[in-house]
Amino acid sequence: MKHALITGITGQDGSYLAELLLEKGYEVYGIWRRKANVDYGNIEHIKDKLHLIYADMTDPVSLITAMKISQADEVYNLAAQSFVASSWSTPLNTAETDALGVTNLLEAIRIVKPEAKFYQASTSEMFGLVQEMPQTEKTPFYPRSPYGVAKLYGHWITKNYRESYNLYACSGILFNHESERRGLEFVTRKISRAVAKIKFGVQEYVELGNLDSKRDWGHSKDYVKAMWLMLQQDTPDDYVIATNETRTVREFAETAFRCAGIEIEWEGEGINEIGKNKANGQTVIKINKEFFRPAEVDVLLGNPAKAEEKLGWKREIDFQELVSRMVANDLKLVEAEIK
Repeated sequence: MKHALITGITGQDGSYLAELLLEKGYEVYGIWRRKANVDYGNIEHIKDKLHLIYADMTDPVSLITAMKISQADEVYNLAAQSFVASSWSTPLNTAETDALGVTNLLEAIRIVKPEAKFYQASTSEMFGLVQEMPQTEKTPFYPRSPYGVAKLYGHWITKNYRESYNLYACSGILFNHESERRGLEFVTRKISRAVAKIKFGVQEYVELGNLDSKRDWGHSKDYVKAMWLMLQQDTPDDYVIATNETRTVREFAETAFRCAGIEIEWEGEGINEIGKNKANGQTVIKINKEFFRPAEVDVLLGNPAKAEEKLGWKREIDFQELVSRMVANDLKLVEAEIK
């Protein structure tokens, strides 16, 4: 029986990955941080099947202990300060966790079990001010946020340990991936939850930033399969995981409202643009300049050809199904809350 260690196990990706590995017969260990109130988050339904270890990405000793306890054959590093907007407010914390934390974990693996395979969660935000379309494994990086910069360090230190110490260490450059388990601070979940609240009359409108930002959106459940596949190969390598389709925030919002039976029509332009419910004229979308980034990433579009060819990976959940799943889930949650 293989042993796997997942950092960030209570998050969106961590929970889907834990489910996948349990299905495949793994003994699954997860790192989580001690809190005043115990919160299992997205792993509440499987917590009794997991081995949870208190540790922190900024504490090397705790990571060495976690490796000794788990004796992991595969280590998946999904822990991060992953909200781009917050990285401007907490740049040092973001760097300590998303950059130096990766080095701490790689050192723990090198010291305790160097034969273990390591997966690093890299991100399309490393491309930032994109240098070519679409982005591939060979596209130059140009991060546009403290988050993107910190993640780029994590990406390169992973490559460096692979080449310097012959570790099986690889990175998945994952483009935006969402799900019903996405945190409420992310724009996609902010939209789907607002749609549900507006539908049930407990919220008037949602405030958004740059509606014309373009992203390559997939479903987390598909993307964690790619993570696992990367560690099943004979040699480690880095892969772009994406859909090769791009949509604007505007399109995401329109699709989400449509899933709840609300058609959007737009009035005005720029910061004064609003989205109205076509049926009754109610304003349901407003622009708030506070949600614009200091340095905007206008478009991200990934080409997953390498992953499809070498890993045999293929996404199964398309954009429409992704959005409809998120909206349907939030409709159920909000309905239960107001009863």
